[in-house]
Amino acid sequence: MFAPEAIEPAVDYLAALAGDRPVLEFAIGTGRVALPLRERGVEVHGIDLSTAMVARLRAKPGGADVPVVLGDFASAETGREFGLVYLVFNTIGNLTSQAEQVACFRNAARHLATGGHFVIEVCVPGVLGLAPGETFRPFDVSPDHVGIDEYDPVTQSLISHHFYREGDTWRRGYTPLRYTWPSELDLMAQLAGMTLVERWGDWDRTPYDGSSTKHISAWQRLPESADSKV
Repeated sequence: MFAPEAIEPAVDYLAALAGDRPVLEFAIGTGRVALPLRERGVEVHGIDLSTAMVARLRAKPGGADVPVVLGDFASAETGREFGLVYLVFNTIGNLTSQAEQVACFRNAARHLATGGHFVIEVCVPGVLGLAPGETFRPFDVSPDHVGIDEYDPVTQSLISHHFYREGDTWRRGYTPLRYTWPSELDLMAQLAGMTLVERWGDWDRTPYDGSSTKHISAWQRLPESADSKV
């Protein structure tokens, strides 16, 4: 995640979309994307729920100068508008109900100036690769890590199980998520007064198609959508 080949295409894309306007990162975390974007001359703000993550951001060069509001990115407000709001690396799934995800889109719209964009990076649900009756799908099997996703296609809930090798022992962790479909996200955007303007299979603008494992989607708040902000 921190390798240049993972970060630079994302920063290139976001910087081009931001132009000379300030941007807001939902779930800014330790600044993995925000700090390289700031180095490009972009004014970056953030929202994050974790004081520990923000403390790590603050400890990095330039991190203390990034304004961050502590709170839930589905509801916390900064009191200003931005040309770009973005949310990366499947973090929309950390909101584990549809209502929370709809609230996230509405919060993005509240923070967008007219013509601004909301960008999300999220995986295409792996449930498509499951045989009938199956619920588990491995997504990484390596000497030091085993990752298995557990799907519930009825509730669209997902538990991402992780097993990490630490010397001669293994440590287990898991993350509860809610997976979403691209069309579902488009409807959430519509409810918030935004419309889809582009969708790609990766940050380098690889075409999105049936073989894509994730998508980068950008919705725009258009002038005629101004009254939809709630």
